[in-house]
Amino acid sequence: MNTAVLFYIVSVVMAGLTIMVAAVGAATAQGKAASAAFDAMARQPEIQSGISGSLILSLALIESLAIYALAISLVLLFANPFSPIIQPLLTGL
Repeated sequence: MNTAVLFYIVSVVMAGLTIMVAAVGAATAQGKAASAAFDAMARQPEIQSGISGSLILSLALIESLAIYALAISLVLLFANPFSPIIQPLLTGL
């Protein structure tokens, strides 16, 4: 197998793994945060507005990590910074 082809296969696989790990991690963290917030709201209903505000902020920050992983995956797929290293190998095909 050609080195350039192997490079692009690895890039696609790593982009997929990046999204997979980020989605699983974000979903797990959001579930734990929501569970803890609902538990706290059930214990002290009088401070529900403060807890829900903090929950929304936390969920936004957790989701931003998944969006960063999406950006990294898109860079790996469409604007790979290592492509100039591989381009001379492609001219030999």
